[in-house]
Amino acid sequence: MLMRALDVKLHYRGQKPVDGVSLQLDRGLIDGLIGENGVGKSTLLGLLSGEHWPSEGRIELDGRDVTDWRQPRRARAGIARSYQDGSFFPGLTALENCRLCAQANGPGLHAWFRPASPRDASWAAAHDALERTGLSDIGSRIAATLSHGTRRQLEIAMCLACRPRILLLDEPLAGMGPFETERTLRLLSSLRADHAILLVEHNVDAVFRIADRITVMVDGRVLASGAPPQIRASAQVRAAYLGEADGR
Repeated sequence: MLMRALDVKLHYRGQKPVDGVSLQLDRGLIDGLIGENGVGKSTLLGLLSGEHWPSEGRIELDGRDVTDWRQPRRARAGIARSYQDGSFFPGLTALENCRLCAQANGPGLHAWFRPASPRDASWAAAHDALERTGLSDIGSRIAATLSHGTRRQLEIAMCLACRPRILLLDEPLAGMGPFETERTLRLLSSLRADHAILLVEHNVDAVFRIADRITVMVDGRVLASGAPPQIRASAQVRAAYLGEADGR
């Protein structure tokens, strides 16, 4: 087990976007997190990545309590996150985007301001990330000129440039066509062995194909969690979320 959340809650102004969620992430496994919009999935990723602090509960990394760690410290400890609305520098090349992520993840704020030589470790990490995601041939392309699907893959490459152990991916398949979806699923499968992956995704068919475990959230809580066959067979889950998709 690399990471786990224990009865984590985030309450504010009478809202309860996360209301007592427990889960664990293990190297070699892809965990799918599904549910309707607004049930707390992205907020939970923010709690795991350190963007938010829980009102109650505990978050552990390697068995150590990291509940009070801010996002930069968690990132340096091996947690990387992508965002559903995209997060990259459109005017920079794909390689430069990855290099900035690798450099920023180094020790100290000075890493953002010092020049990086061609032999700097951040460049090596950037090249490696592009190679692992199959994007080496577009490293010199300006990010804004890339197709939507390629930009989504670039965001995964940017995460990998930080040399993470845990990948928190927020809707990486959003807006993709069938070909791009298949390519990204193959990429995620190839990353499984070296990472713990938590995948938030509305493409339910894709989640059931690739995930080893699936957690279903409703109103900030876990409705069900288990292997894909267990989740698909759950009448409670079908009634709350999968009814239409499962009935096709």
